[in-house]
Amino acid sequence: MKKYPIGLELYSVRTELARDLPNTLKTVAGIGYEVVEFYAPYYGWSIPYARDVRALMDDLGLRCHSTHNHIESFTPGDGVGRAMELNQILGAKILVLATAPNGVRGLEAWKKLCEQLSRASGQLEPHGLAAGFHNHQTEWAPLDGNLRTMDVLAANTPKEFVLQLDVGTCVEAGADPVAWINANPGRIRTLHLKDWAPGAAAREKSYRVLFAEGVCPWKAIVAAAEATGGVEYYLIEQEGSRYPEFETARRCLDAWKTMSKPS
Repeated sequence: MKKYPIGLELYSVRTELARDLPNTLKTVAGIGYEVVEFYAPYYGWSIPYARDVRALMDDLGLRCHSTHNHIESFTPGDGVGRAMELNQILGAKILVLATAPNGVRGLEAWKKLCEQLSRASGQLEPHGLAAGFHNHQTEWAPLDGNLRTMDVLAANTPKEFVLQLDVGTCVEAGADPVAWINANPGRIRTLHLKDWAPGAAAREKSYRVLFAEGVCPWKAIVAAAEATGGVEYYLIEQEGSRYPEFETARRCLDAWKTMSKPS
């Protein structure tokens, strides 16, 4: 039975990461995570610092398979060039656009963004890298008739373009994550395991529930991801909870391990 690595999107421990990156990586590895995903501030690192981070990850047995990026990482010239160099140092294979840039509204604007992402995908591919997109709630809303933004994105990017599924926002928007995975075989190489529950964040609901405390149908999602989606690894992501950041990360990993045990 294939084992899929479990990782942490480091936005989940953003306060600790900003305070002390080496200690954050050591703590995350000690909790038991195998993979980390850096988010946009990594783009400002110097090349020597990126090499130091990679050396530390190697010492800890951590891997970085993907990074979250702003649009400059997909901009021709120095933008994509710098992103490629940093990601190759870190060992990452997938450069994910974390959110659409400001001003992308309407069908034509999204198609134009898809053209830019597709060109970037073509530039990255010869270097063993892939481009991708991370959804939020808004991309599940109708954009043109019955077509949702995610439908437009999937239809107007190449098959090697990764559709990183943020599960919680998909569920909150009323979309079916299992149907989405099955409709895009091989393109869901990575998922954010963010849970969601109806209710206010002030009452520790919404995205403040821990993994497996919300309403996302995790077992069906994982089954579809592994049978059809082409998943290579999973990433816990937490926007905040009733616990401190490291404790939140530990409890989410414990819940994942409990759920993943053979029945």
